[in-house]
Amino acid sequence: MSATLSQVDSCPFTGSSASKSGAAVQPGVVKAAVPVTGYSAVRDVLRTKGARQAGFKAELVDRATSPTRPPILFLTGDAHRRQRAATARFFAPKVVDEKHRPIMEAAADRLIDVFQRTGAACLDAMALDMAVTVAAQIVGLTNSEKSGMVRRLDAFFSAGASTRTDRLSRVGTMLLAQWRMLQFHWSDVRPAIRARRAVPGEDVISHLIADGYRDRDILVECVTYGAAGMVTTREFITMAGWHLLENDTLRGAFLSSDRNARIAFLEEILRLEPVVGFLYRKMEGEEATLSLDIRSANNDPRAVGPCPMELRPERQRAERVGGAGLAFGDGEHRCPGAGVALAEAEIFLDRLLRVPGLKLVRAPEINWNPLVTGYELRGCELAVERIG
Repeated sequence: MSATLSQVDSCPFTGSSASKSGAAVQPGVVKAAVPVTGYSAVRDVLRTKGARQAGFKAELVDRATSPTRPPILFLTGDAHRRQRAATARFFAPKVVDEKHRPIMEAAADRLIDVFQRTGAACLDAMALDMAVTVAAQIVGLTNSEKSGMVRRLDAFFSAGASTRTDRLSRVGTMLLAQWRMLQFHWSDVRPAIRARRAVPGEDVISHLIADGYRDRDILVECVTYGAAGMVTTREFITMAGWHLLENDTLRGAFLSSDRNARIAFLEEILRLEPVVGFLYRKMEGEEATLSLDIRSANNDPRAVGPCPMELRPERQRAERVGGAGLAFGDGEHRCPGAGVALAEAEIFLDRLLRVPGLKLVRAPEINWNPLVTGYELRGCELAVERIG
């Protein structure tokens, strides 16, 4: 890394925190879940064979669609390993660099060109456009109008959806979810399936068709990839951009570093600000749901070193602790698109932060989304002197 931050050398304020999202964090929403905290304990559960995915709308998706095949997010054991191996080619580092990177660069250039010509933009809106553009290519959701698909996916995972537990609210939530899923299916997924049955491509939907998946099962997989590849990546890019825009020292160090060092910066921000704060698992043969506190794991000094609440891109972590901690999960369900998210964030923010005269007009509003147990950032307004 070519630049060193002065804050790396000391931790002067005991209990201080560089986290911007910490104040918005709320407890997990799975009732009677058993809390698991600390890096080693959380990682051990994530790596346990036979641990089943819970939370993250697992039950709601199942009720709303009744798939004949569980989506990859909820598979375990041999079934998960087979499906994971079959889709790994879409997320391999070489594929990301050679195939996806040009798409990311073109999307970033397009967004920044519009920003410079108009003089104003919303960072979270640009981040969502970037994330959807990339994820849609990987999944194969390219046969519908993009802005409409964005609205439909955003509505499905909106923080405004009901999370009340009385019977009437549960029924209402399920019916609304079914309606939104139906809209997504008819407007976005069905056209993509039809196109790929005629001419297969090198994408997830084409793979699922070849593997005998029915339309309903493909729909659920598209929702899964939509959440992971679009919704959460928007928050990550926005959060990282917010940190870099407000901290001149951090921003300067980021821009003076090479690509690998910039990725390290982004991983450290994600460690401090994991988009999904809680993961849930059910152990084989057990009824209790475990609530895995990702923030406590990522702030465990035994894993990430002293002063874990400080943002330190050059911090010395324990052996085999990744730069983002457990923000991408671990074990068989570790996020397959981690490299994709980091690459698009690095490409977009590197270009954006080099725009002359860039200003943060308004910091984003922070909300907590209990459906995905993560933060949402909205209304991050940027400005620049217009050109052309």
